[in-house]
Amino acid sequence: MAAASAPGEIRVASPAGRRVVLTTVLGSSMAMLDSTVINVALPRIGADLGTDLAALQWTVNAYMLTLAGLILLGGALGDRYGRRRVFVVGVVWFAVASLLCGIAPNAGVLIAARALQGVGGALLTPGSLALIQASFHPDDRARAVGLWSGFGGVGAAVGPFVGGWLVDGPGWRWVFLLNLPLAALCVPVALRHVPESRDPAAHGRFDVLGAALAALALAGVTYALIEAPARGASPVVVGAAVGGLVLAAVFVAVERRRADPMLPPSIFRSRLFTSVNLVTFCVYAALGGFFFLSAIQLQVVAGYSALGAGTALLPTTVLMLLFSARSGELGRRIGPRIPLTAGPLLAAAGMLLMLRVGPDSASPGGYAGEVLPAVVVLGAGLVVVVAPLTATVLAAVDAGRAGLASGINNAAARAAGLIAVAALPLLAGMGPEAYRDAGEFAATFRRAMPMCAGLLVAGALLAWWTVRAPAPAAARGERPACAVHCGVASPPLEPEHGDG
Repeated sequence: MAAASAPGEIRVASPAGRRVVLTTVLGSSMAMLDSTVINVALPRIGADLGTDLAALQWTVNAYMLTLAGLILLGGALGDRYGRRRVFVVGVVWFAVASLLCGIAPNAGVLIAARALQGVGGALLTPGSLALIQASFHPDDRARAVGLWSGFGGVGAAVGPFVGGWLVDGPGWRWVFLLNLPLAALCVPVALRHVPESRDPAAHGRFDVLGAALAALALAGVTYALIEAPARGASPVVVGAAVGGLVLAAVFVAVERRRADPMLPPSIFRSRLFTSVNLVTFCVYAALGGFFFLSAIQLQVVAGYSALGAGTALLPTTVLMLLFSARSGELGRRIGPRIPLTAGPLLAAAGMLLMLRVGPDSASPGGYAGEVLPAVVVLGAGLVVVVAPLTATVLAAVDAGRAGLASGINNAAARAAGLIAVAALPLLAGMGPEAYRDAGEFAATFRRAMPMCAGLLVAGALLAWWTVRAPAPAAARGERPACAVHCGVASPPLEPEHGDG
């Protein structure tokens, strides 16, 4: 087997650089795709398996729950044992769990397999960005992050289209089975062409207790939000909510006292890092709610097929494919404040335009006048915000904490989507059978979209008031080349020449 290039020296335009980008995008897109591709399949899954809305919410959220709860532990494992090694393990795990999803005989098995998928995603997702940071020359890291963010965003946005094509064709089970050939391509390329790296400063015991507390806290709150419409303020629902909040408080207390915490409180001393993660939470909560509800709205209310609903959202994908890399470069030149303010506002406008989608939107004129303007404006907002958001998170912390910063930001994004999918139906008054009734779902959709837009406006205001350009590298005692040339942090690496 040919040896991989040395870490920290690969250029984006080289064959080695293209292979690294391909590998990391394939891996992260598997995880991102399955967080969105499922949405257009939900009505068909519900009809096939005889489930209510709560089961469909769990089909989405079981995956998000384990992903959000364990992603920091996954990043720590990569820093300790090798980012490429843990990334590859995650890809294989994810593929096996996807197979289980594809053959699930009932909703219970599907939900359990989705939770296993989230474990694999927690291993591969932080590793993908850490490999980008570790592999490329400092001068090329901003462009590489922009490509990774852009194509990764495309993986998320193309999900509804691919899912719709599969649902209307071979069936919804192929939404999951599609991951098997992607993994079969990703793993050998990673082993052959991606250099191994780790953080030589990583030491101590893994914070398994912290990971368990975080996952259980999210599970308690999520259960309460999903079950409340059907059960009301029952002892079980109230107990789950209170238990989740108590476990969250215990998690914070444990992390403050541990010598090697999964979530070191000291990292939030960076005002920029804290602010950008709050912006991330607002943006991805809105997006999680939007994609969950819009895919159902287009099918149940507007009368689109699953493929039609996915195709209707395709302009968002095209915009991100064409412009995300340039957006990363623009954010480096002008600073993060303007992109992180303007992007969410544009996306909020797109979500409000979705309020015009109704029973006549499936006609060519209805699509051009009602759906297309909404998805184009939404896509423009995502182009502006996604790449600068990722780069700013990494630039806000010390170089040695790049992997941790990536994990925290991913966890914030996944937890945001998890809570939004659980909470929006409750807040909008959506009943257990709402997705079967066009009139009821349309009414609740009209209440939910302004809530999603409001989250984006809150993120934009937060960015405007709190986000500033990262401090120069010299002021933080870091190597200046990365901060000057690419605007993102460069983790200290330990090359492993024998693993190629």
